[in-house]
Amino acid sequence: MSLADAASQRIAIVQPGGQKAACPRQKTLDEAIKAILQNPQLGEEKKGDHTGVFVYKFKLNGQETLLAYELQPHKTAPIEAMLLAVGPHENFYVALKR
Repeated sequence: MSLADAASQRIAIVQPGGQKAACPRQKTLDEAIKAILQNPQLGEEKKGDHTGVFVYKFKLNGQETLLAYELQPHKTAPIEAMLLAVGPHENFYVALKR
């Protein structure tokens, strides 16, 4: 299955525990998630401690914001994208490592 096929099948975006993402600027976050749905490998794939994690950068309230996610079950044939973290760059990778 190609990534375009996967996106057309509505890849599910979930957080650990099945929680809905909470953000005061929900519309902007929703747009970032839609961009990932259109192209699951849009974010930059990280290496080292964060191998397999993609990070997509976007502006939220005028500040660069990072959205970390993993493609499941595999990055070449994703069925869902699991949101791992959303926030500003400051201490983002330290918090993501926990």
